[in-house]
Amino acid sequence: QVQLVESGGGSVQAGGSLRLSCLVSGYTYSRSCMGWFRQAPGKEREGVGRIFALGGTTTYADSVKGRFTISQDSAKNMLYLQMNSLEPEDTAMYYCAAARYAGAWSTCTAPTMKLTDFGYWGQGTQVTVSS
Repeated sequence: QVQLVESGGGSVQAGGSLRLSCLVSGYTYSRSCMGWFRQAPGKEREGVGRIFALGGTTTYADSVKGRFTISQDSAKNMLYLQMNSLEPEDTAMYYCAAARYAGAWSTCTAPTMKLTDFGYWGQGTQVTVSS
């Protein structure tokens, strides 16, 4: 059974930092595409960034490029999202997700992050940034 469990959310002031963690179990993510998404109240869920675990290639949404970094610790089955220079617009529920098909390189190379390409989701962790 695939399980993704996020942690690390909280409340910070603008300009601050947070690191989100995602513990992955029951899924061979070492050869798969993993992603971070977020959903603000009243808005659609959007992709933040993704990583192809084998090799560590990452891509990011323009809105977070240069501020957010995705990393991994395969020995611990952990995925991370380091968020720096946070802005009130970053306030959202953040979700860790795994590709629907393990080993699907295309999930990480498609021009945009599509919700339907990710078949496994965590429960989310709330990030609130105050001005």
